[in-house]
Amino acid sequence: MTDSADLGPREAMEYDVVVVGAGPAGLAAAIHLKQLNPETSVVVVEKGSEVGAHILSGAVIDPVGLDKLLPEWREADDRPLVTEVTEDQFFYLGPSGALRLPNFGMPKLMSNHGNFVGSLGNVCRWLAVQAEALGVEIYPGFAAAEVLYDDKGAVMGIATGDMGIGRDGQPKSGFTRGMELHGKYTLFAEGARGSLTKTLIAKYNLADGREPQKYGIGIKELWQIDPARHVPGRVQHSFGWPLDSKTGGGSFLYHLENNQVVVGFVIHLNYTNPYLSPFDEFQRFKHHPLIAPTFEGGKRIAYGARAITEGGYQSVPKLSFPGGALIGCAAGFVNVPRIKGSHNAVLSGMLAAEHLSKALAEGRSHDEPASYEAAWRSSEIGRDLYKVRNVKPLWSKLGTIAGVVLGGIDMHLNEKLGFSLFGTLKHGKPDYATLKPIAESKPIDYPKPDGKLSFDKLSSVFLSSTNHEEDQPIHLTLKDPKVPIEKNLPLYGEPARLYCPAGVYEVVYGDEAAKKDPRFVINAQNCVHCKTCDIKDPAQNINWVTPEGGGGPNYPNM
Repeated sequence: MTDSADLGPREAMEYDVVVVGAGPAGLAAAIHLKQLNPETSVVVVEKGSEVGAHILSGAVIDPVGLDKLLPEWREADDRPLVTEVTEDQFFYLGPSGALRLPNFGMPKLMSNHGNFVGSLGNVCRWLAVQAEALGVEIYPGFAAAEVLYDDKGAVMGIATGDMGIGRDGQPKSGFTRGMELHGKYTLFAEGARGSLTKTLIAKYNLADGREPQKYGIGIKELWQIDPARHVPGRVQHSFGWPLDSKTGGGSFLYHLENNQVVVGFVIHLNYTNPYLSPFDEFQRFKHHPLIAPTFEGGKRIAYGARAITEGGYQSVPKLSFPGGALIGCAAGFVNVPRIKGSHNAVLSGMLAAEHLSKALAEGRSHDEPASYEAAWRSSEIGRDLYKVRNVKPLWSKLGTIAGVVLGGIDMHLNEKLGFSLFGTLKHGKPDYATLKPIAESKPIDYPKPDGKLSFDKLSSVFLSSTNHEEDQPIHLTLKDPKVPIEKNLPLYGEPARLYCPAGVYEVVYGDEAAKKDPRFVINAQNCVHCKTCDIKDPAQNINWVTPEGGGGPNYPNM
């Protein structure tokens, strides 16, 4: 493989602030920097082919962030959210029935009254238009592949990935060197388990003194359904079946506009059974008698998957470091019981912008914006996360029924009295350390998909419009190529072939009948950039790095 130094120098562009990621946090930061000082130069770099291409969320959106960022958004002719929540339903599912939980018994913060159902991808596309109107430069299709440091060890920007490198690591015809984007400060808004964010957390020891970050995998489909079955604004959540009582997770089903619904399933990645397949649990869920009638006569039109940060208040790393800061889901601002993070993403982008704008006005650069780190816990974000801080650890420690009941009581106490019986609970093990060996685990027999309600992985990936240039270095790298077959296969049945929702990983046998001569195959072109492999691999042997810019899924209306 050619060393990057042999590829020639990169051109550089100078800005006041460089933002990595055009999600709600990154775009909110860019917009607010311009609102505070129109002369501030801001650039946003986005690895998706367009803004919104890689954005995946439920989504029921709490508009508190948008209301604060752009108070007149509701009056816009092209407003990105039009369907307000009209009905809020919560269910506990058994194999053949469902128990509806009374809304009056739910903590007030679980109510979706005043929220909107819609596409977070479309919200980001709309925010990008507002940002560009203010003078923000946005470059989609360019992956931030490297953090740049000055001679004092402070972040001074990022470099985008080279284009036109072959699978053998050699430049091809049409090779284009990446660009350096230098900033006085750099904000990282990469979302959950960002490839550059995790290197910053390690370099600056940002996770010291914090609980391990926890994650879930969210898998989602968009359907066009029979108008007779469509109830605009209906929001439905469930937990229970098909998961056992020790495995955390649940579903969402939201009715959007235009006879469309989104249905999804979230599984907490601290599950213990290596035979579990999140994708197949989701497909099985859609056959439940409460759920299946919604899709009769309907058509599935899109599919996607993405990791979600679930550690909450006690897992948020230190946010500031020399030359920059973390914002949005890169920092881990998801409110787990509400299944919402976009409101906090917008608020964190604004909060960081306020502290950077002040630093720039004082003539500072490349120092640590420590005031942002000091401010977030007493902000709206900190107050939001503090109230629900024990829900995830209670669920993990006590199982679904006891954990959810006690978590609900804890939310009530925090909401009404500002008090918790539990203090602040710890999460314990990181998600990669929770799997039991196959020798101690029960196999799971998943039914075959029927092609009407349930589907296979490859037909699902097709609906994500995922595309990668095939002749490029594989972006799913192995620290030790021997580990999957020599360690993970005998111990855990090589769980990557099951936890990946896109069919990226396979174990192929030279003698299939006798299960002899196994080899590990990586179908990198299928990758939907969910990052689950980087999180759940029990050997922490898989390292997700950015492929060429513009590769990956192209989500419509997701």
